[in-house]
Amino acid sequence: MKQKYYILLIPLSFPLLLWIIHLLSRLIEIYPYKLGVLPRHLSGLIGIITSPLIHSGYSHLISNTIPLAVMGMGIFYFYPNAAYKVFAFVYFCTGLFVWLFAREVYHIGASGIVYAFVSYLFFNGIFRRDNKSITLSLIVVFLYGGLVWGVLPGLEGISWESHLFGAITGIIAAFIFRKSDPIKHYDWEDEESDVPAKELEVSYDPEKNKFLDDF
Repeated sequence: MKQKYYILLIPLSFPLLLWIIHLLSRLIEIYPYKLGVLPRHLSGLIGIITSPLIHSGYSHLISNTIPLAVMGMGIFYFYPNAAYKVFAFVYFCTGLFVWLFAREVYHIGASGIVYAFVSYLFFNGIFRRDNKSITLSLIVVFLYGGLVWGVLPGLEGISWESHLFGAITGIIAAFIFRKSDPIKHYDWEDEESDVPAKELEVSYDPEKNKFLDDF
């Protein structure tokens, strides 16, 4: 149990790192927007690694901090075997898709990872179909269902491509790593009934117009 709580430090450390980077950049008055993803430019490849660490302002950072922490803790707590692989996969693949297909402007921020986390938790319930995963899917819909509108173009200054490709990457991750954390079975599920199945049969006697229990 202690190990499970200890692992929560990782999803909490990432948002903290974002705040440290943002505060330092403001303190020394550096605005490293050129470290964002610039699609189809070799100089923009570095953004695959650096763009999630950079935010345009405090409101941008705050809007990503809470869902990163909440969804990250959900993934690392309930899917500990897949968590590291999922984080690495969505981190790099979201940026790669943006570099390949997005508009030729600088894309910065961790919102693509937010959408990937939400998408991963939701579609895990669809692919795994166990009670725990389905429950988490419903919770995600309740908390962050409104994020679906963020994948549509239209809002100026918003990288909807990061949102879209983050969501797509989350779906892919949910499918690839769906078996990394085996579904937990409880002892009572394996217990045999005290009454043999044959003795539970029920038949119908048409002459007497009634059901006969074969106990």
